[in-house]
Amino acid sequence: MSDRVADFPILDVLLNRWSPRAMSGESITEQELFSLFEAARWAPSSYNSQPWRFIYARRDTSAWKPLFDLLVPFNQSWTKNAAVLIVVISRTTFELNNKPARTHSFDTGAALENLAVQGHAQGLVVHGMEGFDYNRAKLTLGIPDGYAVEAMFAIGKPAPKEILPPELQKREEPSGRKKVTEFVCEGRFTCKS
Repeated sequence: MSDRVADFPILDVLLNRWSPRAMSGESITEQELFSLFEAARWAPSSYNSQPWRFIYARRDTSAWKPLFDLLVPFNQSWTKNAAVLIVVISRTTFELNNKPARTHSFDTGAALENLAVQGHAQGLVVHGMEGFDYNRAKLTLGIPDGYAVEAMFAIGKPAPKEILPPELQKREEPSGRKKVTEFVCEGRFTCKS
């Protein structure tokens, strides 16, 4: 699929998963969508708290515009062809005792990775974004106190890169990664800053 090469053996699904932006505008089925949520469900979390919550909207429904309007114009330029938009939030305290859950964002990230890998395995585009109005999301979507707004995701069926604006077409390819030795340190912090 791509020219990516791992320095150490890993699963192909991890090596070849990437975040394209070109989407066809076709809808996805409820089965396809809820398989992604099911994959997220099985992510590890501290005390099995499962702090992640997903607020989603399908294109061509009344739920779409409030989520779409949260995005910065750059992200609107390509997410207009997504089938689904998702706002991801996490509970900041444990349900069992209401004490602070320091790993709520970390645990939610694990759920999102499961969702992204499942989407890739299903042949879908899954692209995460931070380019949206976090404060307005909290108000517009009725997110209660005790939840952190984490990210937004666009999901859809793939399309040729020519569907994108010209400046995005140039960026529509799998990206490389840092070498493991740049982010792994033994014993104490000696990694590159």
